[in-house]
Amino acid sequence: MKSKIFVMDHPLIQHKISLLRDKGTGSKEFRELTSEIAMLMCYEATRDLPLKEVEVETPVAVAKTKVLSGRKLAFIPILRAGMGMVDGVTALIPAAKVGHIGLYRDPNTLKPVEYFSKLPTDIAERDVIILDPMLATGGTAVDAVEMIKKNKPKSIKFMCIIAAPEGINALSKVHPDVPIYCAAMDKSLNDHGYIVPGLGDAGDRIFGTK
Repeated sequence: MKSKIFVMDHPLIQHKISLLRDKGTGSKEFRELTSEIAMLMCYEATRDLPLKEVEVETPVAVAKTKVLSGRKLAFIPILRAGMGMVDGVTALIPAAKVGHIGLYRDPNTLKPVEYFSKLPTDIAERDVIILDPMLATGGTAVDAVEMIKKNKPKSIKFMCIIAAPEGINALSKVHPDVPIYCAAMDKSLNDHGYIVPGLGDAGDRIFGTK
């Protein structure tokens, strides 16, 4: 069994990714684009949320209409680049709680190292969407899902902007029950574990640290 993979080919998303990839895009615009893409992706990633019928009194008459059926969401960005996606998704779903997982990739081994974890206390009652702009080797994503699974949430989805086949395969192999939502599937990784053609280091570009 492999994870369900959803590649979002909406024209607005694809247009914004082209701007995001451009090495001439500065930090301010890069942050704005990351947030906007995350919002558009969240719209698609929450398509399966259940609804219930309610009655609402309009200025004209009573209408039978639908609202979300009590599902609680939590967004968990992987620090630090995942923070660039938080404003976009919480603008769409402001009632969601936000946790944080701190993992970095050792530059020599390319293995993830955990340094921080703070999750909502009621995470067992919530559906979780993990946020990270890049799914490269997949090591960080695999570890993040493992950390969250220990807290027994109702469900987990992984949402990234750009993915490499190596990352998709690694995450699918270890956690086949976790659907993966991405906006672009690139061709490969280079010798340094960067996605090609990718967009460089998302964290550095979001925060202007390079």
